[in-house]
Amino acid sequence: MRCGIEPDDNLTRAVKMIGDAARQGAEIVCLPELFRSQYFCQSEDHNNFSLAESIPGPATDELSKLAREQSIIIVASLFEKRAAGVYHNTAVIIDADGKILGKYRKMHIPDDPSYYEKFYFTPGDLGFQSWKTSRGNLGVCICWDQWYPEAARLTALRGAEILFYPTAIGWHPREKKKYGG
Repeated sequence: MRCGIEPDDNLTRAVKMIGDAARQGAEIVCLPELFRSQYFCQSEDHNNFSLAESIPGPATDELSKLAREQSIIIVASLFEKRAAGVYHNTAVIIDADGKILGKYRKMHIPDDPSYYEKFYFTPGDLGFQSWKTSRGNLGVCICWDQWYPEAARLTALRGAEILFYPTAIGWHPREKKKYGG
């Protein structure tokens, strides 16, 4: 899914794509990291905090309704506003009955050129988890967590049979050309 500038347009696009995937037989869908916006962490801009939302909230309400209607599991990464001044990069796990099973807050937060995530996100405080879904036990880590093998190991030790890693990192132009992405 290519994410645009408008959060509501991205949600509408995601809902359509999830519906299409469900009609084609998909049972689990994982949306990109921070799918409601373009990846905004390439600069430190206080205005981007306006993109944050509560969980549960309107976006998770709409995704829960869709999950229930389409009988599909959804993993959705959102910019969570937990409290004043406390923000997380959070994945929500919604079962096929529309129930929010839980959430995972990204633990490993990069601070490299073009990845100024520490400006925006507080490291996760929920630990590595596994959720029993209608399709099996799944675990979620987010993007940069993939570079730390203990994240996958600990999630698997908690019972995860399938791991999802929503990510916003795309192709470098040379890689795209070389590998045909």
